[in-house]
Amino acid sequence: MRRLFTHFRLSYGHKLFLLATVPLILAVAAIYALVANQSRQLAEREIKALEVQLIEAKKAELKNYLSIARTAFINTYGRAAPNDEAAKLEVTQVLSSMIYGQEGYFFVFDYEGTNLVSPRQTYLIGKNWTGLEDLNGTSITDELIRIARQGGGYHTYDWPKPTNRETARMVTYVVGLQDWRWAIGTGVFIDDVLETVALARAEVEARVQRMSMYILAITVTALLMVFLSGFFITIRERRLADAKLKELTQRVFDAQEEERGRVARELHDGISQLLVGVRYALDSARRRLISGDARASETLDKGIDHLSGAIQEVRRISRDLRPGVLDDLGLGPALKALTDDFASRTEIETEFDTVVFRNRLDQDAKIALYRIAQEALTNIERHAGATQVRIDVRGHKKGATLRIADNGRGIGPDDHSKPGSGLGLRNMQERVDQLGGTLRILSSKTGTIIVVEVPLTHMLQPQENSPDNRKARA
Repeated sequence: MRRLFTHFRLSYGHKLFLLATVPLILAVAAIYALVANQSRQLAEREIKALEVQLIEAKKAELKNYLSIARTAFINTYGRAAPNDEAAKLEVTQVLSSMIYGQEGYFFVFDYEGTNLVSPRQTYLIGKNWTGLEDLNGTSITDELIRIARQGGGYHTYDWPKPTNRETARMVTYVVGLQDWRWAIGTGVFIDDVLETVALARAEVEARVQRMSMYILAITVTALLMVFLSGFFITIRERRLADAKLKELTQRVFDAQEEERGRVARELHDGISQLLVGVRYALDSARRRLISGDARASETLDKGIDHLSGAIQEVRRISRDLRPGVLDDLGLGPALKALTDDFASRTEIETEFDTVVFRNRLDQDAKIALYRIAQEALTNIERHAGATQVRIDVRGHKKGATLRIADNGRGIGPDDHSKPGSGLGLRNMQERVDQLGGTLRILSSKTGTIIVVEVPLTHMLQPQENSPDNRKARA
């Protein structure tokens, strides 16, 4: 299982793609669900309204049919007695003859459930249909008689069509002739209404499906655009990163070669000359000792002086490459030694101010600030033409700040166009970027100010048993 997770470990580009696409997919899914639900609800309300409207139209039509039938037999019914069989026969004959359309007719049940009139379904006539129900268990005869006893009303149930015997939904309107205890009614099949409603619902579903396809197409297009954009941006960023890496590598090589050249020059111009002088003095002292010359000791002393100078030069080169005081005493003493050496070598008035850090800067911050100060002093010596330099380094609640100011000629726009110019400033910027700090350079014709700020994350916590803390408590 661990190998499987390792195999499917996401790269940085995949994580960015997921970060861009997952919210988009979730948002599109939520929008689709909301729109589809709202569309279905709205369409269902419209379909319900249409169904009610069509059925109400059918009911009104049934009521009109029954009014016409009543008009045809009302005179006979009005003059007849409750037991007038001749009048009853006449009315049944009138109702049996009143058929309309392909399936329209009038029916009559007495209150005991016996069918008296059913011209299109004659097998019902003369039989008692009490307890008759449709396939869904809906009461038919008993419910029609109950409605007729109450004066009249509508009833809906499933009933076979007279034409093809197929069961369909039917709406009937029935009224009661209370003197004769008859239930007279007519009905109409509403399968066309149900079919219209079903088609409307199918159209709604088709519309929702089309909408889902449109949304899916838009989503796929958006994802494809995100992917292609990310792909091209990744290629572009990778090319830029490769170019910057090549440039940085070349600059590292150039810096190494420059440092090697500087060390070689100092070894050749300084130590080599001193050692040649020492050898010459020792050879001269040896010859004078052999010849018994009394000046041999004087020549030997001169060689010893040259050797002491060589030793000091080696120490200076070693200190420039990696000052031991930086590791032993901290940033403040190391910068103090650097500025003292700079002042004695260049005869530029140099002032150094600091507060006690108690070695609380981590190693990366100490090295970076020391190298930045070293690079700044080198630039001042070579290019600024300054007579005064002030260096200030101190810690505070936000971290540490190094400030280097001179009264030189400043950094002009033409300085960056010279071969090899700006390399020191770029090195400073890269060191500060690695620390997550900030570098500000304020330059004018009256001088240059370099301000470096290191965040608090590079400040070490004081140790309880350190010598500095014991001195502070003392």
